[in-house]
Amino acid sequence: MKSDIMVSHSVLNELVLGQKLSGRTLLTAQWVLTERNDNPCLIPDGEIVFENGVIIFAGKNFGGDVTRRIDFGQALISPGLIDLDALSDIDTFVLATDNPPNWAKGRIWPRSYVERGPYEMYSPEELAFQKKFAFGQLLLNGITSAAPIASLYYREWGESVAEFDAAADAAGALGLRVFLSPAYRSGGMVLEKPGQIVPVFDEERGLRGLEDAIAFVKRQQGRYDGLVNGLLAPDRVETCTLKLMQNTMAAAEELDCRVRLHMAQGPLELQTMHDLHGKTGPQWLADNGLLNERLYAPHGTYATQEDFSLYAAHGVSIAHSPLVSARTGSYLKSFSACKKMGINIGMATDTAPADMLMNLLMGLVTCRISDQTSEEVRCADLFDAATRGGAKALGRTDIGRLTVGACADIAVFRLDDPVMTPTVDPITTLVVGGSGKVTKAVFVNGRLSMLDGKLAGFDMQAAREQAQKQFNGLISKYPDRSWQHLPVSELFPSSFPLWPDEE
Repeated sequence: MKSDIMVSHSVLNELVLGQKLSGRTLLTAQWVLTERNDNPCLIPDGEIVFENGVIIFAGKNFGGDVTRRIDFGQALISPGLIDLDALSDIDTFVLATDNPPNWAKGRIWPRSYVERGPYEMYSPEELAFQKKFAFGQLLLNGITSAAPIASLYYREWGESVAEFDAAADAAGALGLRVFLSPAYRSGGMVLEKPGQIVPVFDEERGLRGLEDAIAFVKRQQGRYDGLVNGLLAPDRVETCTLKLMQNTMAAAEELDCRVRLHMAQGPLELQTMHDLHGKTGPQWLADNGLLNERLYAPHGTYATQEDFSLYAAHGVSIAHSPLVSARTGSYLKSFSACKKMGINIGMATDTAPADMLMNLLMGLVTCRISDQTSEEVRCADLFDAATRGGAKALGRTDIGRLTVGACADIAVFRLDDPVMTPTVDPITTLVVGGSGKVTKAVFVNGRLSMLDGKLAGFDMQAAREQAQKQFNGLISKYPDRSWQHLPVSELFPSSFPLWPDEE
């Protein structure tokens, strides 16, 4: 009878997107990535069995009854990828890619804009939409857990509770595990004149933002069958006062959640921290007893050796976003060196596309450039960072791994895509030659959240058209917030001259 049940429910397309699967589900494929003796282990023709959203078997030849069997063929069944700094808006970085200097192109508020009064450049409805659209992109790329991030450049100040209530609902509807609360800050950077950028502070506003975030975490924690989780997100170390950071770390202890703080990521931050405190961000926090394992820090590309030593000594994790860093000419120095020091590293995308596999390849390349050798880091090291490393940064042992008792957060990557090379080792093949486009299916908490580019109740193709319209509307407002308020055509000229309208 067991065999009959397995055959009658073997068609994957019969399953309903967004529905938590009842009974026992057995997944099998050419390769399965699991653990043995707490270390990653590949199983040829392996099997994963889950029930009620929890993995009950990882290995070969499961002997029990199952409700359905799904054979993915030439594919890797992997732990779902974890994105510690996941873009949750419509990416504006493309505007800065070929249009330097950033200070002149709306990436820093000019004094004239501040004096007129910064305003929200997106409506509440647009903010809610962009969260859902971004979450859909994450699932399409095999990401099952994400800590959302968005730019504050086009906000009045920080993020709102309303948009994050909408974000929690979007995660619940789509089936994405999220770690989040509204970002807050006590300061921002203002352009006084070309090249002169100074911080301005409003500490009380930052403290009110923290209180909003605390209330959000208390109210939202555990919703949607545990998919919604709290995370405190002060914006950047140079925009935080000491009191804000002290209160943040105390709140994280009370809430038992993690804190994400961007630091050691750029020259402007380093100069600002030197002017304000006479030291780097990590050193300032350490001097005030604020570094511990609850904190993880994107990006570390401008960290000193002393900064790294402080991370290692206090259990601070790095959220490594090699693609977005490399686009600006910087890289972590280096992934392998940090690992040798005992620093935990998780991975992040922090830009569009939300392609974690592309980031793993960039992480491999930039590490080998930094090390000037190919012998210190392997593809498996980066893949492990995108799964178990991310879980550790978030303080979780039940995600980032496919082992008995873990959540059924699973990504399935095709290995038979025509553009990919033949496979000897699936991890090397995916990191060197894959992309998020080979993601076949995603399960989160035992729910089928994505299959063949389709999501539950959300048309990504139609959403892409709406995203373009929203992006166009944002660009049209850039003259308001740019130095000398130049027209869009001068702020962001085309890469090649446009064909003249008249000849």
